[in-house]
Amino acid sequence: MAATKSAAKSASTKAAKDARLPITIERARLLCPNAVVADKVAAAFGLSVPDFEGIQEAHQHALRQTWLSFDDALNEKATQMHFQRITGSFVSSALGAGEFYTTKVTEARDATAKTANEFRDEDRDAPAGFDSRAERVRQFAAEMAMQAYALLAAAEGAIAAYKEITGEDWKAYQAPVQGPATVERRAPAAQMGAFQA
Repeated sequence: MAATKSAAKSASTKAAKDARLPITIERARLLCPNAVVADKVAAAFGLSVPDFEGIQEAHQHALRQTWLSFDDALNEKATQMHFQRITGSFVSSALGAGEFYTTKVTEARDATAKTANEFRDEDRDAPAGFDSRAERVRQFAAEMAMQAYALLAAAEGAIAAYKEITGEDWKAYQAPVQGPATVERRAPAAQMGAFQA
């Protein structure tokens, strides 16, 4: 029971720590496979490599066309804020895929290492004609590699479009840090709280 509580506490602490990590394209690039890894994984597992450049260009073009469709409807600041959020969603998606892929590679390594232990009955290979658990885990990790690689390409396209649209490098929005509540801020909050049941 104590071990379960300790593991749950450790997992929630890790999740809270991960939530504080910034959303950056650099982190996504570190977690997602690069072209060399994608080619090697595809060759080893009989998968096709996503067209990185094609995906990148398609997303860059789509965001550019979206920007042009606004014509003069958005001012410079509104344009920057809108495309900062859109680009952020692409980077977050690539980052999430990279984290998931990294986890699956670790699981594949662990499962493969277990099958190498000839004294463990539960980890032995499946009967002929059936995939072993380790093989299924490796295959799934390979498929996640291709997905993470493709989503990184989409994020790179969005990053390039943001630079083109705003003239600035993309950075994730960070809300300003608020200091302790002063009397001036507490009074309106208390008054507004009175309207709630």
